[in-house]
Amino acid sequence: MDRPEVGNTRQGNGRVSPGLATQLSDLARELQQGYDVHAVLSGIVQAALDLIPGTAYASISLVTGRKKVDSEVASGDLPRLVDALQSSTGQGPCLDAAYHERVVRVPDLSREDRWPAFSRGAVKLGARSMLSIQLFVEGDRLGALNLYGANPNAFDSESEQVGLLVAAHAAVAFADSLKISQLGEALVARQMIGQAEGILMERYKLTAEQAFLLLSRASSKANIKIRDIAEHLTSSGEFITPRPPAADS
Repeated sequence: MDRPEVGNTRQGNGRVSPGLATQLSDLARELQQGYDVHAVLSGIVQAALDLIPGTAYASISLVTGRKKVDSEVASGDLPRLVDALQSSTGQGPCLDAAYHERVVRVPDLSREDRWPAFSRGAVKLGARSMLSIQLFVEGDRLGALNLYGANPNAFDSESEQVGLLVAAHAAVAFADSLKISQLGEALVARQMIGQAEGILMERYKLTAEQAFLLLSRASSKANIKIRDIAEHLTSSGEFITPRPPAADS
């Protein structure tokens, strides 16, 4: 996918140019064909590099518990190091984009005073300018598309507009891939539980309903996920028996 020329991605009337519209349509089709979450995120990062003016590096960052920032996919070491810095300092554009604002633009990190500790460290790492765009919210996990410029003032209003378009397509594709991934995990869990039921039925001459009830009770009493109990049984042949609560001394 070729990068559009800066200044030609949008028409003077503020509408998306035909060339960019075509590339975004191609992006949507490519992302919707991906059933692996990591592959979809990689496609988003590559699209950001190709389409968003001023982008030298890009990453998808996942924020957990409003403080832990991880680079799920990154185009180089710089984004990973910057994400680690945001986690250690508890501040930065990714956190703001994920929780407070839709878009956060940082023209010049060496002159940025919104996050003093982060900005100083980011400049030392080699970051010069940033653009962070909220990508998705999934329970207690939030995501942001992070863009890095090689020089100060690498991003402008056009970068923001194109970035929002890419992020919108990416968010839909990510949601679709996540549902597919979760469905696959659910099927695997169901198969695992079914195998465990079969073992219990054969070993103790139980019905399917009785075997599942036994797994459920063990899960509840031991405070262990039923899938984990089933997986342990199928892999080791041992059925986890929860210990009774310790008597008060």
